[in-house]
Amino acid sequence: MSEEPVLVLISCDPRDSGRAFEAMRIGVGVVAGENAVTFVLTGPAVHLLDADTDDLVDGDDIAKFRENLKRLGVPFHVDAGSVPTDPDWNADGHPVVRVTRDQITELVRGARRLLVF
Repeated sequence: MSEEPVLVLISCDPRDSGRAFEAMRIGVGVVAGENAVTFVLTGPAVHLLDADTDDLVDGDDIAKFRENLKRLGVPFHVDAGSVPTDPDWNADGHPVVRVTRDQITELVRGARRLLVF
């Protein structure tokens, strides 16, 4: 496994677009290929971790892929300024690393490849 990860940066709103799930799906495929992957959620993409996936485009699939990532121990790096105050956010207890914008910049700089959605 290469030391530099592939970074999947998701900023699309999963309540309005299937692109957020597509980014997650592609990232899971990269993980399955035994590559290090860092997922970063910014802005409305943090809703990928909403407890109620009924309001999300591809909500059932999002829940399945989140569970796969959780089982693999792959955390979501989440822009700390975008984390909702809703107590149901991340109710499944997915591993989350809260990061600042500066830390996101460093993650981008340290990545081998970038996928931006």
